[in-house]
Amino acid sequence: MKIRALTTAALLSLVPAALVAQEPARKPAPEGARVYIIWPADGAVIPGGALWVRMGLQGMGVAPAGSAVAGTGHHHLIVDSDLPPLDEPIPNSPNHLHFGAGHTEARLELPPGRHTLQMLLGDENHVPHDPPAMSERITIIVPE
Repeated sequence: MKIRALTTAALLSLVPAALVAQEPARKPAPEGARVYIIWPADGAVIPGGALWVRMGLQGMGVAPAGSAVAGTGHHHLIVDSDLPPLDEPIPNSPNHLHFGAGHTEARLELPPGRHTLQMLLGDENHVPHDPPAMSERITIIVPE
């Protein structure tokens, strides 16, 4: 008996398309949806580096991660980093902070220096909406 090896592509062609894992589809964001940083303001000087970031959202609702409710999402704060790929789940790292319980404010402690902050709303699977609901990137300064 002769055994023939199948390539991954050949094996996948035998599996119904509905069973093949796919990337999460991006949920639509309502027209005019807006994410913004209420505080701190762009250019703020934060002595000591401890601050509360207050997150704003207009035209959408906040729902915890895992809650599949149309027109909602939860906040992610991007600290000192570029935006992640917008068609993939937002990474969870020291530079990509998740607020999956529906937080609208968060306490941060930053070291001295210049820092950037940007909000990005994610759906129940942490995937940005289409179009992405995100704030402007701001810069804050923590003096020595």
